[in-house]
Amino acid sequence: MTLDSLKRAAAEEALGLVRDGMVLGLGTGSTVRHLVDALAEALDDGRLKDIVGVPTSTRTEAQARSLGVPLAALDTHPTLDLTIDGADEVDPQLDLIKGLGAALLREKMVAQASQRLVIISDDSKLVERLGQKAPLPVEVVDWALDAQSAFLSGLGADVSLRVDRDGAPIRSDNGNVFLDARFEGGLPDPVELERALLYRAGVVDTGLFLGMADTAFIASEDGVTALHRPGGAS
Repeated sequence: MTLDSLKRAAAEEALGLVRDGMVLGLGTGSTVRHLVDALAEALDDGRLKDIVGVPTSTRTEAQARSLGVPLAALDTHPTLDLTIDGADEVDPQLDLIKGLGAALLREKMVAQASQRLVIISDDSKLVERLGQKAPLPVEVVDWALDAQSAFLSGLGADVSLRVDRDGAPIRSDNGNVFLDARFEGGLPDPVELERALLYRAGVVDTGLFLGMADTAFIASEDGVTALHRPGGAS
């Protein structure tokens, strides 16, 4: 199976949790693109109805609008039934690193407003320890970037500003920039790291999604496996 077919399989599995009348958070990224396609197809052929989507990025919003998926803002729907999103890393506790798609702040806001967060991914995103494969995205204001980089370096990270092909900083939909922090061997203590970063003035948010995901649908060559957070609802 191709990587795209794996992503589509995970998306279709998660779509099975969607019920008529739901307010549905729509994540961001290549796997979620398959979800939005599948959702639009289900709405078109009548398998689902009365769904309202709350997108986590302008990219997801544009795709959903182009396919006729009804959308609303988080302001008008502050409580969501379900959010389906991707992840850059998933550990055995279903703690996550997200944000390499430059939408982590809105993704986290929508996830926190949701009664349930479901992750869709392929098995390449599974890790034993967060930070083993992906850097930790840290969304920051673009004033005094060197000071923020030095702060992250002091925590043991190898830090880089995320830029596009032309060398310009990549910005979130909120206009902020990203420092990607790599820790050799993975994150030493995600909870303490999150606390230290969020206490730091100028840090908007981090790509750590701890204790938030309830279920993850992971696609592999052997099919789609449902993983559940230990102690959480299945």
